[in-house]
Amino acid sequence: MGKLDGKTAIVTGASRGIGEEIAKVFAREGSKVICVARTLKEGDHQLAGSLETTVAAIRSEGGEASAIASNISEAEQCQSLVNEARAIYGPIDVLVNNAALMYPLPTKDYPINRWMRSWAVNVHAPFMLSQLVLEDMIAKKSGSIVNISSGAAIGPGRGPYPGATGGSSAYGMQKAALERFTQGLAQEMYQHGISVTAFSPSQFVPTAGSMFAQQRKEVDPNTTETTEIMANAALLLATEPLDKVTGRVTYSQQILKEFGWLTDAKGTGVDPERVGSGYSQI
Repeated sequence: MGKLDGKTAIVTGASRGIGEEIAKVFAREGSKVICVARTLKEGDHQLAGSLETTVAAIRSEGGEASAIASNISEAEQCQSLVNEARAIYGPIDVLVNNAALMYPLPTKDYPINRWMRSWAVNVHAPFMLSQLVLEDMIAKKSGSIVNISSGAAIGPGRGPYPGATGGSSAYGMQKAALERFTQGLAQEMYQHGISVTAFSPSQFVPTAGSMFAQQRKEVDPNTTETTEIMANAALLLATEPLDKVTGRVTYSQQILKEFGWLTDAKGTGVDPERVGSGYSQI
């Protein structure tokens, strides 16, 4: 018996990387998974991975999944994808806001169109999709919303900053906003039995997308974690009882170790002694 038997989940950014793995793990646990991204077919994007590939992999294992290509930066497309998801599998039980957009540019060089688009994907879309699925969850008096954050949400603290280069101010503030939204919505939805959580990778996850965004060609394996760890953390937060997790803003290995799902954690996230600001310290 799976932890998500009979449930319907929407996973954004499911064409590759962390989102792809979350979709696969959820399907193995019995969920019917709506896989969402902009890349429907292989070759539609410069990086390998597509919704069709993710769905085919899930179905090859006997799972149930469907693809919906959507630009979630647009309100109309958010509404359309939720409507289509309901038409395919019925009311939504779980939403994973995984899709993200990062431009590693300093503020002085940040194009306004990229600023607007990154806010739309990283903050506006999780808000809009959460609002849309709450109708189903409130009616059932149950449900889970899991937001994928980043250690960048914690600020660098006060200066001076010798040798600093920067380049993540926009992304960091967007993830900090997502974490504050997580706890605010968790408080609002507690009376309805709906869990709202957020978590970040404890260590760098070297997916095709993250390697490309950060312009890395290789990484030290001792400083990284797998997409499987991220997917299991998402599963934990989506399935553990409301009172045990709602409002949690945590890290992948940290939460897995706490609940006994992982014994050999290599990292717990941003050093709790680091001076800065951010809900990731809670």
